[in-house]
Amino acid sequence: MLRFVSLFILSIICLTHLGCDGNSANKKLSVISTTGMIHDIVLNIAGDIVQAKSLMGPGIDPHLYRASESDVLSLAKADIIFYNGLHLEAKLADVLKDMSSRSTVIAVTDSINKDKLRMPKEFEGYYDPHVWFDVRLWSLATNLVEQTLVQQDPKNKQVYQDNANRYREQLTALDAYLIQQTNLVSINQRVLVTAHDAFGYFGEAYGFEVYGLQGISTQSEAAIYDVDQLANFVTMRKIPAIFVESSISKRQILAVQAAVKAKGWNVSIGGELFSDALGDAKSSAGTYIGMLKHNINTIVNGLK
Repeated sequence: MLRFVSLFILSIICLTHLGCDGNSANKKLSVISTTGMIHDIVLNIAGDIVQAKSLMGPGIDPHLYRASESDVLSLAKADIIFYNGLHLEAKLADVLKDMSSRSTVIAVTDSINKDKLRMPKEFEGYYDPHVWFDVRLWSLATNLVEQTLVQQDPKNKQVYQDNANRYREQLTALDAYLIQQTNLVSINQRVLVTAHDAFGYFGEAYGFEVYGLQGISTQSEAAIYDVDQLANFVTMRKIPAIFVESSISKRQILAVQAAVKAKGWNVSIGGELFSDALGDAKSSAGTYIGMLKHNINTIVNGLK
């Protein structure tokens, strides 16, 4: 059914001369990224040379996201589609597979060697897709975006390369900032408790113990037992703060806080972290660099 719908949409595009008119020499490349983090790479490397769009906006959970009819139409018109991969956009898998027959479809995490990826046993044989929380790994994803843009638009090769190099320098500075801020928190206080298991790469890269109430995907619901076990851990370790996430309901973290209080320890909500989506475009967390700075500042203020 999905294939029929997408083929039907493509035929509409051709008939209305939106995507098959043959006069594309001076057209901007249409580039769609599934998430805001990937879209931010495209904006930094390509700027307004391309027509760039993010499929998922602020606060959208990519684990649960399903393509609407308008999304399928936009994807069918795109020259390039960048997605995270590693099953982050699990419910888009069929759509992306279908689009690969008519567009360049790239998983940006393909640029990262598998031996650098996390595969904890609780992920049941899947890699952890949240690689953007290790800035050094995410910097590798910029290489594949740069290479794809150069291949599709060679006349702007130098611009793409210069911008990509400049952006990677900014990411190196961001990585140094995260390390600097982490050092403000004593080692025994570096325990990050959040709504779901999105911060594993962050923990390994910057020296935090990380505990998520839900697993790798927000499709799973935490049971009462999970809430109680996490509350026991927070109480035992006397953790000062736990954190909610922008793209996930606060309900379950608030349940952990209440359970901790019932056990005789008061834990605060340290603030809101951005995990699977950027913040609003006009906010300090509206870019990848801004999001990571917001997160580390929030974590440090909550734990130190």
